Amino acid sequence: MTVAHHVQRSIVVLAHNLRSVFNVGSLLRTSDVFAVERVYVTGFTPYPSQSDDSRDPALQARLTKRIAKSAAGAERTMPVTHQPDVYALLESLRTDGYTVAGLEIDDGAVTIAEYHPPDRIALLLGDEVRGIDASLREHCDVLLQVPMYGQKSSLNVSVAAGVALYCLRTHGDDGAGHR
Repeated sequence: MTVAHHVQRSIVVLAHNLRSVFNVGSLLRTSDVFAVERVYVTGFTPYPSQSDDSRDPALQARLTKRIAKSAAGAERTMPVTHQPDVYALLESLRTDGYTVAGLEIDDGAVTIAEYHPPDRIALLLGDEVRGIDASLREHCDVLLQVPMYGQKSSLNVSVAAGVALYCLRTHGDDGAGHR
């Protein structure tokens, strides 16, 4: 199978307050597929072992093993960084030229398929139940949403991230990798 050449956009993902190790594993796998440069985990999001990890080794091993079930190896290939302060991370990314896009169902959100992403974008994901809280939404440059056509009004966070990452990775690609 050949790998298609797509727009070389820099994409990072911020997973804030995700509860499920399975969602984290799925997010890592999906992020690897769409060539995300790094996944940042903030809040209480579980994450695999890190080189400078200060957590209890037994906890690290247990979380890494559980994440690995849905990550299918991406827990070893996808760069993951734990950041204690989500607001400082957002400002740091913005200073580095990233546009912060929150993925959220919101009246002010832009439909993901209609969004023209910049060359550097940080996709912020919120928790599985409440999404991105209001104070964090205010720190986003744009809110994006996946349109819903059926009876359900929301998607699992890792599934929504997959749809968004596909759109962010391929938008502006004419099939030959030209913009």
